[in-house]
Amino acid sequence: MSTATQPGKAAHKTLSEKGLKAGSVGLVGAVVIGVSCIAPAYTLTAALGPTVSEVGVHLPAIFLVGFIPMLLVALGYRELNNAMPDAGTSFTWATRAFGPWIGWMGGWGLIAATIIVLSNLAAVAVDFFYLMLAQLFSNPELGGLSRNLPLNIATTLVFIALACWVSYRGMEATKGVQYVLVAFQLLVLGWFAVAAFSHVANGSAFDATAISPDWFNPFAVDSFSSFAAGVSLSIFIYWGWDVTLTMNEETRNPEKTPGRAATVTVLVIVVIYMTVALATLSFAGIGEEGLGAGNPENQSSIFAVLAGPVMGPFAILMSLAILSSSAASLQSTFVSPARTLLAMGHYKALPLKFGKVSPRYKSPGYATVAAAVAAAAFYVITRTTSENALWDTITALGMMICFYYGTTALACVWFFRAQAFSGVHAFLFKFLAPLLGGVILLVMFVKTAYDSMDPDYGSGSSVGGVGLVFILGMGVILLGAAVMLVMAKLRPKFFHGQVLARGI
Repeated sequence: MSTATQPGKAAHKTLSEKGLKAGSVGLVGAVVIGVSCIAPAYTLTAALGPTVSEVGVHLPAIFLVGFIPMLLVALGYRELNNAMPDAGTSFTWATRAFGPWIGWMGGWGLIAATIIVLSNLAAVAVDFFYLMLAQLFSNPELGGLSRNLPLNIATTLVFIALACWVSYRGMEATKGVQYVLVAFQLLVLGWFAVAAFSHVANGSAFDATAISPDWFNPFAVDSFSSFAAGVSLSIFIYWGWDVTLTMNEETRNPEKTPGRAATVTVLVIVVIYMTVALATLSFAGIGEEGLGAGNPENQSSIFAVLAGPVMGPFAILMSLAILSSSAASLQSTFVSPARTLLAMGHYKALPLKFGKVSPRYKSPGYATVAAAVAAAAFYVITRTTSENALWDTITALGMMICFYYGTTALACVWFFRAQAFSGVHAFLFKFLAPLLGGVILLVMFVKTAYDSMDPDYGSGSSVGGVGLVFILGMGVILLGAAVMLVMAKLRPKFFHGQVLARGI
């Protein structure tokens, strides 16, 4: 089955229909699912503290710098989707541009990153579930139940199973759940920001700090290492918008809606992040004591510390918002790996059973369950082996994200190379934007890989004097290469270019 099309000629249908339910998601629904996958409440509570520790009050500048490559790459994704909407996204597009080997690894990068995040999201949801119970019943001991390993694992597996069940039921079920969960977390984040600014205005803030233009100047960061670390963290916090593209076979107007949804999602998220970041810095300052955003004791969850002082008796709403954020993202994150696995099975890059679609729900049934099983297994293995291994793998995610985003952006440049100078639009959106975005992310990939070799990177764990983050990050990529070699023996037609042909 050859699926070659001339680059740039928009296919008014997907490269190859897979049986998914077409037209089930519109622009608003796609943006809601995109915002959900990024999980702003969960991401901010985890990322604000570590980023402040690297760049201090220049947090807004770093958030803006991290936003730039995301926007540039999103524009490239939009052009690829316009030409060939396909649920395989990075896998399909990199294969069409660079051939099956690079395409397969692009798909692996997406799958590996999302599987790891699924397990982490489930773990965070469980932590905040027990914290919510402790606040609800005024019993701190309930919050400590998440540290009971057997109970923690059992509860985490239940969360993964529930999210898998909703995802299995298709995009309409997913969309219905997400409208409620996303609306709630955005409402609470808005409440937190308004309350924080009110405290600053009333003189009751912990360390009232006036917003300064210098906060938005990335060149004011003390060192390039701090700048790079901050950008790496900010790239991670934007990750997930590409879920809007993996739904392209299920959206209305698949050539246009997914790309527009990706751009809108990134813009919405940067507004949310900037508002909350400014509110946090204004209220708490960057001090390393008390409620200061630079206090190492506050970095694991800044909102868990600040919600009470900022929101008073309504602080429990923030716990509920983070719980709903991680639970919503857990469920919506299933969309990407399931549809990438579906495409890889459909195009014979994996066993054909991955390409099966549920006849009742028109969803990638087998691939969704496989993603859930993989996420559950990853969590159980890492959590029982070493808690440091789990969190260092999350830290290593930056490498995988930069790898497959960067590869896909450069696939856009190469695929449309014959049209790059045919007009202003083609030059800006098919060449310059994805080229800059792809190069930035691949430079960040190399920089992160190099820095993570330091034993002090991440949790401080090491093996043979090499940082555990580097070993885990590169180990996951090398595992993908090994699986690819096995598949090349078992599924030779794909790797010989006989199923998904390169564009010309």
